[in-house]
Amino acid sequence: MGARLVTYYQLAYAHLATIVPAFFIGTAMLLMRKGTPLHKVLGRIYMPLMLVTAALTLFMPAAVGPRLAGHFGFIHLFSALVFYSVPTAYIHARRGNVRGHKSAMIGLY
Repeated sequence: MGARLVTYYQLAYAHLATIVPAFFIGTAMLLMRKGTPLHKVLGRIYMPLMLVTAALTLFMPAAVGPRLAGHFGFIHLFSALVFYSVPTAYIHARRGNVRGHKSAMIGLY
């Protein structure tokens, strides 16, 4: 039991270490001018941070509400949203589809 708690807390701290900077970067990007070199650099940091945090949460069991297989809860749907939105936003940006990129990123944030 003790080892399981340590693992959960390690995952929780790793999750915080990725989601907190992602939150501040995402907020800054929403407020700043789009398409600038800084926007692109921050995006290249933000997107992997979001993917890592979503991956980490998949290993953390849901703490409230009903669980699927004794592990996954409704909160894990946010991970699925991240795994869909990040590649979608990236593809839209690479193709020059500003509207699609913007929509995917706002939905992700």
